Amino acid sequence: MALFSFFAGWIGYLLICLLGLILIAFLIFCLYIKYIHLKYDHIPGPPRDSFIFGHSPTMLREMSNGRVVHDKFLEWAETYGPVYRINGLHVVMLCVTCPDTTKEVLMSPKYPKAPMVYKRLFNLFGQRFLGSGLVTAQNHDEWYKQRRIMDPAFSSLYLRGQMGAFNERAEKLMDKLADMADTNTAANMQHMFNCVTLDVITKVAFGVELDLLKESDSPFPNAIETCLKGMVHYVRDFTFQNKKFINEVKKSCQLLRSTGRQWINERKMAVQNGEDVPKDILTQILKTAGKGMLDTDEVGLVFIISIFSIDHFCNKNRLVEFVTVSAISRVKQEVDDVIGMKQEISFDDLGKMTYLSQILKETLRLYPTAPGTSRFIPNDIVINGIPIPAGVSCFFNSYVCGRLDKFFEDPLKFDPERFHPDITPGLLTPDLSSFKEICCSQVEAKVVMAKLLQRFDFSLLPGQSFDILDTGTLRPKSGVVCNIRHRGQTPAA
Repeated sequence: MALFSFFAGWIGYLLICLLGLILIAFLIFCLYIKYIHLKYDHIPGPPRDSFIFGHSPTMLREMSNGRVVHDKFLEWAETYGPVYRINGLHVVMLCVTCPDTTKEVLMSPKYPKAPMVYKRLFNLFGQRFLGSGLVTAQNHDEWYKQRRIMDPAFSSLYLRGQMGAFNERAEKLMDKLADMADTNTAANMQHMFNCVTLDVITKVAFGVELDLLKESDSPFPNAIETCLKGMVHYVRDFTFQNKKFINEVKKSCQLLRSTGRQWINERKMAVQNGEDVPKDILTQILKTAGKGMLDTDEVGLVFIISIFSIDHFCNKNRLVEFVTVSAISRVKQEVDDVIGMKQEISFDDLGKMTYLSQILKETLRLYPTAPGTSRFIPNDIVINGIPIPAGVSCFFNSYVCGRLDKFFEDPLKFDPERFHPDITPGLLTPDLSSFKEICCSQVEAKVVMAKLLQRFDFSLLPGQSFDILDTGTLRPKSGVVCNIRHRGQTPAA
């Protein structure tokens, strides 16, 4: 009994000490939060929901109610100006719409990508995803070395040589739509656009034939979509615990990586056997690795997954463009004037379709492919006359900038004339449309859209509606299902 009392006393003493240490640690953490508040509270910003959690409850409330959290950022930008702070626990993030600071920070190598965002993309729920690749690399020299390998995808010479592949894949979609028009079958354009864009990028970048328009049961498109959805949850919600979905994300990551590893091994084997291989991005990656710039095939895998992620982001809103273009007769006339009845669209033809370019840019203004980017500020700076102490991350929100009336008159109106070549760009127009005119996603979008407008009339089935996702992109509630008709064909009764 005495021994029991002795141990019970010691256990009680240890528990009291442990609780005391926890209390001391909590008080120290609270003092640190108070220090952070004193350090950054001179920066404008909305009132905090709580001392400890800051604005996190508002963010979670917006997301749980199905609203677009970036609309809240837009509201705050209109209220508090071009730089305001958001608190979450001990972390401070600045939301910046100041053009000068946006240009200075995003174009300078001394402001690395924000670790609290990009580090989390190395893995998804414990499963390796992007690793230390082009998207996630925080060191500028490392990023630049990898970016150079991607240069062929942004080279006009390279894309000119790939126009045959762009046309070939677009023709497969046109054949599919022609069959549907002949049989009066409604077409799910969202699914078809996803398939054709993946077909193009795999052919152009990796020399792989997926032919997803025929292989309708392929798990590949769904795996990419699942990984990107998982990425949003993983980065934004530290408490996300949907085990079923998490397992789906892990399996999707494994599928993408195993597929990429297979492509790399097949290409390496072809090179070793002296076979002719395409001079595409995959060959460039392996060639660079052979020169010692890249150490392992792991980097090749990271490139493959990164390219798929980037291409998917760049094409998420082709759906919006499709719906918009369907109501504009002017762009159809432009397509008729530039390409007429010919099937093969040349690279030079793309540059002549200026109004189609304006539509793509205006769509990206309203529905950016990604809501923005963030950078870590390692030194004291001044933004819009406000001194900013070092140690914070700045978030540059494309969705917000594209909808501020100080940059765009009547910003919610869809008006492609904002990007007319003869009109002087707005303050942020270069940043909002910073995608290269000749990048792969732009070329494939123009080729597909031009052929579609050249040959078909289409109209949405009645009763369809759309949501704006929390990323700022547009999502159909029921898929974009359209009636397809050959140009000039009388609508079915």
